[in-house]
Amino acid sequence: MPSFSLRLLMVFSLLIGGLGTASAAGQMRTASLPPGPPDHLDAIGNTNAPIGYVQFCGDHANECRPSGPLSYETHLSEAKFTELEKVNRSVNDSVEPVTDMDHWGVTERWSYPDDGKGDCEDYVLEKRRVLMNLGWPASVLLITVVRDKAGDGHAVLTVVTDRGDLILDNQAPEILRWKETGYRYVKRQSQNDPSQWVSLGETRSPPVVGGGR
Repeated sequence: MPSFSLRLLMVFSLLIGGLGTASAAGQMRTASLPPGPPDHLDAIGNTNAPIGYVQFCGDHANECRPSGPLSYETHLSEAKFTELEKVNRSVNDSVEPVTDMDHWGVTERWSYPDDGKGDCEDYVLEKRRVLMNLGWPASVLLITVVRDKAGDGHAVLTVVTDRGDLILDNQAPEILRWKETGYRYVKRQSQNDPSQWVSLGETRSPPVVGGGR
C-alpha cells in the first residue's frame, strides 16, 4: 500500500492535472453562491496566537513569516472554487482523525499529518500547504480558531475571496460561508503577518484547540 506521503503526492498530481477546466458540478456550485457584496469576518484587534501554533512555528519558522505578494482577497472563479473543493475533499479523505492525546500523548500539538493522522488543526495546516503549493497567496489562507456547536475549541481554514470568507473544515464535507457554519469565531492569523493573530469577537478563547478531532 502506498505511504501517506506518496498518496498525498498522487493527490497533488491529480489536482494539478485537473485545473484546466472546472467541472460541471463546480460550475453549478460556484453559480449557486449568493450574489451581492462579499461578506467578510471583521478583525477587532490583535490577540495572542494559540500555544500550539507558537510551538509549530518553532519547528517551521519559515512558514510563519510573510511570504509572497500581499493580497487581501482572491478572485473566486469557477475553476478556483472547484480547486478549493478538490483540496478540501482530498485532505479530509486522506487523513485519519485522531486526537493529539491519542496520537502524541500530549494535550495539543500542531503538525503536518505526514503520517496520515491528525486532528483539526493538522487538516488546516495541510490544506494551507497544498493550496500555497498550487499558487494561492498565503495572505488569503488563514488558520482560524472557533468554538464549534458544542462550545469546544476547533480549527478551520478561512479563505478570503471576493465572494466572501469561505470555510474549509474537516468536520463538514462542503465548503461554507463563514456565517453558515454555526461556529463562534475567536481569532485567526493576520493577513499582514502569519505569525500575528487578530481577534474575531468571541471573547472566550478555548484553552485547547482540537480537544476532539
